[in-house]
Amino acid sequence: MKRIEIRILILSLFVLLAVASASGQALEPRLYNNVPNKLNFVALGYAFTQGDVLVDPSLPLEDANLKIHMPIFAYVRSLNVAGRSGKLDILVPFAWLSGSARFTGDEELTYREISGVGDPSFRFTVNLYGAPALNLKDFMQYRQKSVVGVSFQVIAPLGQYDPSKLANVGTHRWTFKPEIGISQALGRLILEASAGAAFFTTNNNFWGGNIRKQKPMLSLQGHGIYTFKSGIWTAIDLTYYAGGRTTVNDVLKNDLQTNWRTGLTLALPIDRRNSFKLFFSTGLYTRTGNAFNIFGIVWQYRWGGGV
Repeated sequence: MKRIEIRILILSLFVLLAVASASGQALEPRLYNNVPNKLNFVALGYAFTQGDVLVDPSLPLEDANLKIHMPIFAYVRSLNVAGRSGKLDILVPFAWLSGSARFTGDEELTYREISGVGDPSFRFTVNLYGAPALNLKDFMQYRQKSVVGVSFQVIAPLGQYDPSKLANVGTHRWTFKPEIGISQALGRLILEASAGAAFFTTNNNFWGGNIRKQKPMLSLQGHGIYTFKSGIWTAIDLTYYAGGRTTVNDVLKNDLQTNWRTGLTLALPIDRRNSFKLFFSTGLYTRTGNAFNIFGIVWQYRWGGGV
């Protein structure tokens, strides 16, 4: 594989899909990497999740053991934002959920199966320092040093939702998440850190017509990324998220979250347009719910940018 193709593939593998919710659970290395202007990316992925996941910790459930099969579609477009590199990404998840849980006070487990489209995600990212917008020819001379960027994500309540059921694919509320990130290159090693907060609107039709509110969820992420000469790169990921305490009909719930997750990511370039990514994450420490594992694979295709 030519060196120019390897370099493009290394920096084009930034489509990292949020297979967990926007509350801070997603592990996303290379989010603030620079890429050439006017590139397009489409990604198709599959994630498998098992454990105490997607059932809200404020719900009166115990001994939850759910399995979720999640196909994912994403599109990304790189942008020139007043001379700085940026991108817009759209993520649409689907989900098949099955498993059992026990209502508090009951002795028997209840089994549930649902499927449908999840809440779509829209995110705008721009690098404010260290990553100018470049055409493909000029980009080949670019070498990353320090990069500072910001992003703003919106998750729309368009997914499958049944207020008569506790477990749903959609959330029936808006989520807004601003974030700031820093990336520092040290040869083939890149160190990244980011901080963000997710803000939630009120769910006015929560489980039988109740009103549910949730406090903001703060999140921190760190990544150590190493790129090999072949263009393959791997990352060790760590995230911490806290907050998110809820009220139902103005009754405060004992569901404050302070959780740690870790993961591994492996990206494999196939040719100048195609690549695969494998990822895994698990909980290190869980105070309230969200004790789950995620396994996934993503295929990505790239075009545009004058190539």
